[in-house]
Amino acid sequence: MTDEMNENEKLILDMIRENPFISQQELSEIVGESMSSVANIISGLIKKEYVLGKAYVLNETNPIICIGGANVDRKFYAKYEITHETSNPVKSSTSVGGVARNIAENLGRLGEEVILLSARGNDSEWEEIYDLSSPFMNLEHVAQFEHSSTGSYTAVLDKNGDLSVALADMDVYENITPELLIKNSNILRRAKCIVADLNCPSETIDFLCSFTSKHHIPLVIIPVSAPKMNRLPKTLNAVSWLIVNKDETETFMNMKINDKEDWENSVKKWLELGVQNVIVTSGAKGVMAGVENGKIHYFPAIETPMVVDVTGAGDSFCAGVIYSWLQKKEMDYIIKSGLVNAHKTIMSKYTVRQELSQKQFMLDMEEI
Repeated sequence: MTDEMNENEKLILDMIRENPFISQQELSEIVGESMSSVANIISGLIKKEYVLGKAYVLNETNPIICIGGANVDRKFYAKYEITHETSNPVKSSTSVGGVARNIAENLGRLGEEVILLSARGNDSEWEEIYDLSSPFMNLEHVAQFEHSSTGSYTAVLDKNGDLSVALADMDVYENITPELLIKNSNILRRAKCIVADLNCPSETIDFLCSFTSKHHIPLVIIPVSAPKMNRLPKTLNAVSWLIVNKDETETFMNMKINDKEDWENSVKKWLELGVQNVIVTSGAKGVMAGVENGKIHYFPAIETPMVVDVTGAGDSFCAGVIYSWLQKKEMDYIIKSGLVNAHKTIMSKYTVRQELSQKQFMLDMEEI
């Protein structure tokens, strides 16, 4: 045993020493950390050989498993008019992103036990993602691929803040294969819900549809962009929730949504494909939601007087919906949860708002 322990590690080790069969839930409540943080601390104790991992076998938890993107987002803001074929002075910022990762962080901050399943390189980008994500989710099941780079998204914005060009290096996610998921089938079988984004290849989405049907696990699918809509199967009976935007819907359905009637019809079309619950979002215009064998309802967006950054608003909306749905709330409350979380995120400069917690979320819901 070589590495020194920090205070939390010492505290948890003492508790395990007293009761080797103590649950992560109990440890979490005593230490005042999320279950994901506790899982990461225990993992560290096993690596440092303080815990051998024999008596400490936990199989009682039912985590939310998020599968898909975890990347570094870089933004370059041009100070002046962009001139091509030469150097342009810019200001830059870096943050961590990825749809699955962003949703996982929101849910982790809300006190849920979350496991992220993704693919990464062996590089400094991953270290940054790990450092900022590990307090809120278990990252043990993110697979490393030596000859790949961790996912990255680079945006160049002109002097007005409009997107000039964006570069996405997402090839590493092609390694999120059915084979990778089969290796993790023990944890997948325990999931209370699986959330997958469309950074996953189409055969992986197909696999998840059959796996979740077989094991009666709710499946939530979150598209990431219109070009990746071809990864979605044509039959969606396995999908508990699909949260999709207007552009992605237009691409998949090969239709134009020009008015509210088109918007409502697009929800009907999704329901006809077998989805149990569907939400078609349209930014500041709000959302249209439908349930199988039920009515379709329109919900306006919450007016946001001070928009700081819309990045992450969609992911925070999805997390709010998933969180309240798993708590068996009514549909109106579920949609409001998404809208409130998105509204608060837009007013923050962060992709996932830093003040988010179970308590803060309840206050936000009462306030609006």
